[in-house]
Amino acid sequence: MDVVTVAISPCPNDVVIFGAFILGRAGLPGLRAEFVFKDVETLNVAALAGRYDVVKISAAMAAPLAETYAVLPSGAAFGFGAGPKLVVAEGFAGRPRSVAVPGLRTTAATLLRAALAADRPDLPPPDAAFVPVRYDEIVAAVHAGRAEAGLLIHETALAAAAHGLSLRLDLGGWWQEQLPGVPVPLGVIVAKKSLGTARITALGGLLRQSLAIARAEPELVAPLVRLLARERDNAVIAAHIRAYVGDLSLDMGQTGRTALAALAQMASGRHFPALPPLPAQDESW
Repeated sequence: MDVVTVAISPCPNDVVIFGAFILGRAGLPGLRAEFVFKDVETLNVAALAGRYDVVKISAAMAAPLAETYAVLPSGAAFGFGAGPKLVVAEGFAGRPRSVAVPGLRTTAATLLRAALAADRPDLPPPDAAFVPVRYDEIVAAVHAGRAEAGLLIHETALAAAAHGLSLRLDLGGWWQEQLPGVPVPLGVIVAKKSLGTARITALGGLLRQSLAIARAEPELVAPLVRLLARERDNAVIAAHIRAYVGDLSLDMGQTGRTALAALAQMASGRHFPALPPLPAQDESW
């Protein structure tokens, strides 16, 4: 039996999409998957090192990894007016000079760099220090003063107020102002090109099947979603899934490909291409 390594994040949208696959309700004949859960920046670095066969990566990394990984048409996270949130501690009135980000290679950091180029007085300056912090530790980093602002992703971005944080910029809304009608691409699933065209196509179909099962039987994957989610509020988890798991997650189509191309152009046009490859680190989430 063939074995493929599959590495995704524990965020609710990934778990919903892969849930039926993880639980054995969706699969491919003669294929066994070994699953790993890591934060998205660790996954980005692991993909640069070619560590896993199938990987969830930041959408901003799709272009830099194009030589070795193919973007699957299914399993991606897109937002319409929804995206990462730049926050500060309640009561902070100054202009933040440092930002805790969930990784320098993330879509969130890429979008923020682009947004800061406008040099708005209520936002960090274009040359603000980006402090890499694992996504689930950003709230604590802001409150501890490790950074004056934080860039929230995943479900915690919808729970900023509950953590004593105030919104400075919704990057989903900012993207829509720049590109009306184009969804913001946040994360995609990629497969090693060395797997071959037939296997890559089959994996794309498998993810569509897995998500279709989760949509038809949400109670099947709900316990696993709650187990791995960082937020405990079921309403926050549900809102996150509604925001980022949609028809484009089944098949991104031309709409999704257009969004990915727009993000790649934005990144290169702002003169902050992806950082050079680093060896994968064995970090737990």
